[in-house]
Amino acid sequence: MSDDNDTKSPSPLINPSQRLSQLAGHVAAPKKRRAAKTKDEPPADYSDILSQLDTLRTIANTPDAKNRGYVRQKQAGKLWVRERVLQLLDEGSFYEVGSVSGTVKWRKLSGTKEEPISYVPSNNVQGFGMLRGRKVVFTADDFSIRAGHADGALMEKTIYMEKLAIALKLPIVKLVDGSSGGGSVTTIKTAGYSYIPPMPSFEFLVQQLNMGIPNLGAVLGPAIGLGAARVVACHFSVMAADVGSLFNAGPKVVAGATFEEGLSLTDLGGPSMHCTNGTIDNLAANEQECFEQLRTVLSYLPNWGGSLPPVRTSEDPADRRCEELRTIIPRRKARMYDPRKIITTVVDIGSWFEIGALWGTTAIVGLARLAGRPIGIVSLNCEVNAGALDAAGSQKITRHLKFCDIFNIPLVQFVDIPGYAVGTVAERTATMRHGVALATAYFSTTMPVFSVVTRRVYGVAGGIMLDCRNPRMRVAWPSGEWGSLPLDGGIEVGHAAELRALEPDKRAERYKELEEEYTRLMNPVRTANAFGIEEIIDPAVTRKVVAEWVKHVYEELLPARLLDRASGKIHPMFY
Repeated sequence: MSDDNDTKSPSPLINPSQRLSQLAGHVAAPKKRRAAKTKDEPPADYSDILSQLDTLRTIANTPDAKNRGYVRQKQAGKLWVRERVLQLLDEGSFYEVGSVSGTVKWRKLSGTKEEPISYVPSNNVQGFGMLRGRKVVFTADDFSIRAGHADGALMEKTIYMEKLAIALKLPIVKLVDGSSGGGSVTTIKTAGYSYIPPMPSFEFLVQQLNMGIPNLGAVLGPAIGLGAARVVACHFSVMAADVGSLFNAGPKVVAGATFEEGLSLTDLGGPSMHCTNGTIDNLAANEQECFEQLRTVLSYLPNWGGSLPPVRTSEDPADRRCEELRTIIPRRKARMYDPRKIITTVVDIGSWFEIGALWGTTAIVGLARLAGRPIGIVSLNCEVNAGALDAAGSQKITRHLKFCDIFNIPLVQFVDIPGYAVGTVAERTATMRHGVALATAYFSTTMPVFSVVTRRVYGVAGGIMLDCRNPRMRVAWPSGEWGSLPLDGGIEVGHAAELRALEPDKRAERYKELEEEYTRLMNPVRTANAFGIEEIIDPAVTRKVVAEWVKHVYEELLPARLLDRASGKIHPMFY
């Protein structure tokens, strides 16, 4: 009997790879069938969230021509906040922080889905950008939303940017138009209670100022309350003449408090008020010129007080002779001259930037470069009050000394000072009070100072300016004259009894004899003989002499100063 197996047809041969595949199929776990995707399940690529962000950003970046605030902004001749940011910063460098902060109303869709149906952005546009290749932090008010009041802003956002400037040691630029997040009475209704006004941002602001983190502000509309305080506190501020104004409170509040009715914004605090009293440093024709001044000032400053000012390559030779300076000071002492001509002749061509030209006009201060190295400039203005330093001029120089000290900028002075201003106006405006404050600034700051005596040095004011460093770094021109008092008035005081005893005709003759004798004795060469002045130089070589000093300061003294500052040996203070 045959076997059943023998009757079956032989199975085909299986190669090893097929057999391995069969075994793998037995061992492998069975594949689970993926559940069908439900309609409410969020996409794996988070495109729903990204879409919501895009929607909000599109709203924030698109001006609403029907919005009353936007229409009011344009009718006032002002740029919209995002137009300002793009015009201020280098092209393509704008990076926003808090781009979707604001008030959003959401509509629920199916399941967990929702979509924004309305969005009011916070009225501060803030972030990072570049100014002529320099990275900065910036804040910009949006007056078209709640006039910049806190009701439409997130205070935390502004404070965060202030902290970032400190942490990253970056300059901060503030474009002010409104209250910069200050309060409004409607906040009481929104919150349901009144409040003691908080001031959390000023802690960080003061820290920035004294760390030497450049604070640069522009008034591009009405700067009110907190907005006014933020820009005035800056190291440098500028106001747009066509749209800028600044005040503690607006015309309606003023009318109720002081009964001054019918005041416009410019009547109350326009450029003619605040660019001439020192509240704001500089005046600009419009917003674009404000931006240009901010860029220019920043080009002289370090990112913070722990670094050196930026040095540029200069094509203006350091040893360029200035022959015209030999004749700029008239031999006749009653005649005036243009002090700004001395500055622009000595410094690098095109580098002079004046600060505060419209206030404290007895003094001239600003920034310039010598062989590409930033320097501060102080000069007296003989064309105003004969150069006698009044209260406003003292305040102006005091502020500039602290500015140079906080930014490690060496100071060059062109000195022609007959003394502090005299007379009833000078006494009424507390000239000596502010003069002593100036003396304190000279002797408490530590940045290097070099003085060029161009003509007169008299009285306490002259002594303060030239004796503020030990050893003194100074030279004089052949036109120099100095003493406790000028001869005009000084002779009458010193020889009062002798002159009173003479007949009028003899008195005039004796006065002339005394004047000639004192003039001869006041020959500056005699002072140099006694080493009362270290060196008298040819005015034509002034640029070369000062440039050599500035070069040494940057190569040797400023690096050592940074170490002293880092170790706490010196503590520059702006406020």
